[in-house]
Parts: sequence; structure tokens; C-alpha cells
Amino acid sequence: MERRRRTALRLAGLLACATVPALVLTGCSSGSGSGKDSAGTSPSGSASTAGATTASPTLAPVKYRTLPNACTTVTKSSVTALVPKAKDSRGTAAATSEMQSRGGCSWTGNGSDGYQYRWLSVTLQRFDSDAQLGSGEEQATKRYTEQVGTLSAVKGFTASASTGVGDQATSVVGKATVAHITSQNDTVVARSGNVVVIVEYNGAGLEDKKNPSASTVASGAQRAAKDVVAAVAAANA
Repeated sequence: MERRRRTALRLAGLLACATVPALVLTGCSSGSGSGKDSAGTSPSGSASTAGATTASPTLAPVKYRTLPNACTTVTKSSVTALVPKAKDSRGTAAATSEMQSRGGCSWTGNGSDGYQYRWLSVTLQRFDSDAQLGSGEEQATKRYTEQVGTLSAVKGFTASASTGVGDQATSVVGKATVAHITSQNDTVVARSGNVVVIVEYNGAGLEDKKNPSASTVASGAQRAAKDVVAAVAAANA
């Protein structure tokens, strides 16, 4: 039994590295909320540096000016329900140097019996209005569209519109197989104003245990996504 349990834990670790690649927001640099390049300087060729006399267009103010701590965006009750016996119920924060424009957090666990693997991940990115890049909402809409396109292009995954999550949302569903273990996955990409949210949720039964159903995983991803969108709004109230 102990040997089977160790095997289950090893397989869970492998599955955590094989999820749908939705966390592309974490390391992206183009269109970040700062409107600066990777060196922290303003983009060259702006009206001020080029000596242009044309006034910059007036951009609408952004809806959200800050982001909440990503690890607090999913309620405790949701974490308990979606990731039973999580290794750390407080979540594991993603490394970031720009907490006002991006953040991430994840939870993982193998359930009360050690054979029901679950993984939940949240990624957020906020955009500020920029004379060259456009309004924060325009940039967020562009990023949202890019993320949906990237995820839905993965073989075996399908996308469908989601309702009741932010201004627009899409659910991308499919299965992934690693080391002969197949997990059920659902990723919700949502946009609320000038913020893009990605919630990934997947589960697998280890050691021949039954997998969670597609509907169970989908409802879990939706629940977490609604939590995150609500948390962004609350942080800016």
C-alpha cells in the first residue's frame, strides 16, 4: 500500500507539469500594465521624445487600478471543495516583480485517500491605458482573444463561451495524458474591464481510481473563476 501511495504522489507531480499551457500571462512582457519595455524605460518614438507637436489622444480611465493577492482570490470554501486536503490551503504564489499588473497562485492535493489528484491555478494580468498601446480595456480584450486562441489550438481541446463570469469568458476543455494517467482539464479565460483572468482546474484518479467527470471539473473551474472576478472588483471598491 505504501509503495502504491508513493507511486501516486510521483504521478501527481508529473501531472502538475502537464497542464494546458495557460500560464503564458505570467512571463509575457508585451502589453504589460506599465507601458514600459523590459528594461523599465519608456518605449522610444513617443511624441515627447520625437518632438512631435500632435497632442496624445485622451484615453478612458481604467476600471481597475490594482490587483488583489492572487492567493486570496479563491474563497476558502472553494479551495476546500475543489482541492480536498490541499498540501497548502493558502496556495503557492507565483513569482512576480510587478504585483500591481500581474500575479498567480496554485493549489494541489491528492484528496483524503491520496489517490484523487486535483490542481487549481489562478493567473491575473491588469493593463493600464497607454497612448501607443491603447486603452487598458482594449489591451485586455486583445490579450483575452490571444489566450483563447492559444488554448483552443491545443489538440483534443475545445472552447465554448461561458456566461456569468466578467465581461466575457471562454471555457477550454480537454484531457491530457502523462505516464499513462489521463486527467480531465478545464481552463476558464475571462476578461473583466482591463483585467484578464485565467483559471485552470484539473483532476485525475491515481492508481486506477475513477477520474472526476468533465461536468464536475467544468463547474469547479467556473466556481473559482467567479471567485477571482469578484475578488478583483472587491479590491478596487
